[in-house]
Amino acid sequence: MKLTVIGGASVRTPRFIPALVKRAQRLGLDELWLMDIDEHKLQLLGNLSVQMAKDQGATFKVILSTNAEESIRGADHIITTIRPGNEQGRVLDERIAFNHGILGQETTGAGGFAMAMRSLPSILAYCEMAAKLAPKAWIYNFTNPAGLVAQGLHDAGIERIVGICDSANGAQHAASRFLGIPNARIRHEVFGLNHLSWTRSVKVDVDENGNGEEVLPSLLADPKFIASTHMSMFHPIIIQQQGMFLNEYLHYFYHRDEALKALLAKSETRGEEVVRLTGEMLDRLEEINPAHHPAEALAPYHEVMGRRGATYMAHARGGEDRKKAEPVEGDDEGYASVALGCVEAIAQNTIHYTGLNVPNNGTIAGLADDDIVEVNCKVDASGIEPIPIGEIPEDQYVLVRTVKRYERLAAQAILKRSKSLAVEALATHPLIGSYPLAVKLVDEFLVAHRENVGVWN
Repeated sequence: MKLTVIGGASVRTPRFIPALVKRAQRLGLDELWLMDIDEHKLQLLGNLSVQMAKDQGATFKVILSTNAEESIRGADHIITTIRPGNEQGRVLDERIAFNHGILGQETTGAGGFAMAMRSLPSILAYCEMAAKLAPKAWIYNFTNPAGLVAQGLHDAGIERIVGICDSANGAQHAASRFLGIPNARIRHEVFGLNHLSWTRSVKVDVDENGNGEEVLPSLLADPKFIASTHMSMFHPIIIQQQGMFLNEYLHYFYHRDEALKALLAKSETRGEEVVRLTGEMLDRLEEINPAHHPAEALAPYHEVMGRRGATYMAHARGGEDRKKAEPVEGDDEGYASVALGCVEAIAQNTIHYTGLNVPNNGTIAGLADDDIVEVNCKVDASGIEPIPIGEIPEDQYVLVRTVKRYERLAAQAILKRSKSLAVEALATHPLIGSYPLAVKLVDEFLVAHRENVGVWN
């Protein structure tokens, strides 16, 4: 098997290695290609990944490359995790949004649109390349905003693409850690859109008929469970009214004004914080030179990434660092477990259940078949099959329909490079909701990112 990571110089890539080493023999993995257009960063973080693979006894070869065609040709599975415009692009998005008094989070609302303007065309180019050079490959997109990007790719005719995100399986991981049982014994029912989803059921030891012990109500009623998860960011009344496990990004919708006030009060945006931390990491790695002293480079990498993870969404916790629980033995964390769980199930024809972003095809009642939704899926050698959800409560349905209309308009705006569609998309989004404001945002984003997005009509 040949597995290719487009965006191999991502700071997350070294964390992908341990999960891959664990599964390598089951996957029959021969080659891992780490491809990136930033050769300098690839040498720093790529060589770190090479060292981690060696330290853990990897049986596969790690190949670093800046050649997209060579990296994609003949690949069995492809993971895309890129950031056109780099972290500085995120800083511009946040500051433009904040200057207009609205949230600028990179996957939600105005910031998410600006990120998609840069990421969707780039991912589409790689997908079109894969259609010619690796036509049987499955492509797993982790590039933000994952749901909107997946929608645009499907609209453009890309079929073997699935959007992946850590948060789609948040309830499963939270229950696993709190109850002290492996993820494999837990199955959840998630529905909605990427970063706009709810989990209505969490069951333990589910049989072939779908029967198992339902544990979600008791977990939501346990203050210790709430305190151990991001659910503590939500007002107790919201938790009580919803009766579901909430995706953490719903905080920007249910606590919009509070979140905006907290973010505006910070001395630096999240993007600026990431730029600072990433810059510090790369400077330290460059001093050490991972190509010649890879073992020494691991310590600063883990230290900086730990600080970056601890401050994630700190504004919603009153500025406190995140207390991260340890996973249950044998379970992987992050997008690695989502992507590799699918890769293994398809390669070995084993059944795997996980939350993914896929075409609706009747899964959620009232949505179009070609709407990309975030739902639990069954994965095996035959492919990826979403598990029917049926009707969802009115409150969630209205919000999903509104944001989905934004996503459909945004995808078309980006594919057609249309300013008028972009304005309509942003005016539709519930965190913006103003045509004059949408016009200003679109104009400013196009100027700020002209190098990446070109001229629109």
